[in-house]
Amino acid sequence: MKDIPRITLNNGLQMPLLGQGTWNMGDSAAHAAAEVRALQAGIDLGMTLIDTAEMYADGNAERITGQAIAGRRDEIFLVSKVLPHNASKRGTVAACEASLKRLGTDRLDLYLLHWRGSHALAATVEAMQTLVGQGKIRGWGVSNLDTDDMDELRQTPDGDLVQTNQVLYNLSRRGIEFDLLPDSIARGVPVMAYSPIEQGRLLKDAALNSVARRHAATPAQIALAWVIRQPGVIAIPKASTVEHVQQNRACLNFTLSEQDLQELDAAFAPPRRKQALQML
Repeated sequence: MKDIPRITLNNGLQMPLLGQGTWNMGDSAAHAAAEVRALQAGIDLGMTLIDTAEMYADGNAERITGQAIAGRRDEIFLVSKVLPHNASKRGTVAACEASLKRLGTDRLDLYLLHWRGSHALAATVEAMQTLVGQGKIRGWGVSNLDTDDMDELRQTPDGDLVQTNQVLYNLSRRGIEFDLLPDSIARGVPVMAYSPIEQGRLLKDAALNSVARRHAATPAQIALAWVIRQPGVIAIPKASTVEHVQQNRACLNFTLSEQDLQELDAAFAPPRRKQALQML
């Protein structure tokens, strides 16, 4: 099995370019055991990057994640996120401590601002740097920030220490390719693509299915292979079953040809102008 390549962040940490998302996990106690097994199966397959957030199922996704990583914390690259209304100087620290408690760990590898709210970026960054100094996080980043927000962030004291920007990116959501993605890559700030298969809505597309048949792959595998084909892009698909995790992991077995890419470009046109950053 091919190892999962890693991306080196600006602070020297190495993050796998294929991981596991937890959005929509933790909503049902009846599904909790299966979700834990799915995350553990992914870890066994080398998908040790796990992304979660205090918002997901009101903290229950973090609890699910905590169960999945129990006894294996040192294997995991763990990411969580603070809600905008908690992202004040003091609120960020308190929210992080609550997340750590739910996750059953003493540290996060990355802590992200989930999206921009009313609190000043300077206050959030100061709190993030406090958490780094306390050893509670190893680095910090942002999510759902567009190019102008990233420019403002970099002009904030210590704002250039941002390690990643997690945004919506998939075949049907290509707007970031016009400016945000190339700018991020040029600055060494990887993009974490959430909803890389558009929560399944991509999977019936005729062009995607045609490429998948050519490779004897599933449409989801081709959609994931497309996302992570370029340097500086990480995908965090969510899977609730072991079988689904295994299928996601196998996306690394497929290399898309120029013909594949041209067909997908014809079906999902790349942007020709600036587009507002999309969110789910």
